[in-house]
Amino acid sequence: MQDFETLLNGSAAHHGHLCAGQVIGVRMAMLGCNLIGLDEPSNMPQIKKIIVYVEIDRCATDAIAYVTGVKLGRRSLKFVDNGIMAATFVNLETMQAFRIESTEESRELADKYAPEIREKKLRQLEGYKRMSDKELFTIQKVTVDIPASDYPGPTRFKALCAKCGTVVRDKREVLKKNQILCRPCAFGSYYTITEGENVNVRS
Repeated sequence: MQDFETLLNGSAAHHGHLCAGQVIGVRMAMLGCNLIGLDEPSNMPQIKKIIVYVEIDRCATDAIAYVTGVKLGRRSLKFVDNGIMAATFVNLETMQAFRIESTEESRELADKYAPEIREKKLRQLEGYKRMSDKELFTIQKVTVDIPASDYPGPTRFKALCAKCGTVVRDKREVLKKNQILCRPCAFGSYYTITEGENVNVRS
C-alpha cells in the first residue's frame, strides 16, 4: 500500500478538496485493511476479497473508497445510513471483519496536537494526522453475516414486480399481500412522477 501522504493527496484530488474528513477516511481505510490482512486492496487479486460497509455519506467515505478501491458498482461498497462516522472492513476470504469508528474525543484532541495552527479547520486536519490510531478511533472485532445476494459478482437473483413490471435484482423485492413488488411500489418512492407518461426521447 502507498504511504499516507500519497494516499491523502490522491484522495483529496479524487474528492475535490482536502479536509479533515479525508484524513480520517484515509487513516481509517489504511488501518482497516491492515487489520484484515490486505495490503493492496484496490488491485487484483485482493480487489475481490474486500467489502466495506460505510455508515455515513460524508467526505470520509470518498477517502475510504479511494484507498480500498471499493465501489457501489462493484458491489464491494455498502452504504448503511446510520449517520455515524464508522466503517466495517471485511476480508471475504478469511471473513475477518473490524468496525472502526471515529471518536468524538478526537475533535478536542486536535487542539492539543496542533496548537500552533490558528484556524480551527486546519488545526483539526493537522491534529488528525498527528494523533495515534487509539486516540482517533474505536476498533471492534465483529462478525458480518453477508447474504449471498450481497456478494460481488454477476446478478444471480431476479424477480418481476407484479404491479409495474420492473425487474428487481439481488433479492431487493418485497412480498406484500402475496404479491412480489419492487420497493417503490411497496413503500413509495423518493420521486414523484410529474408527467402522465414516460418522456419520449428523440433518437
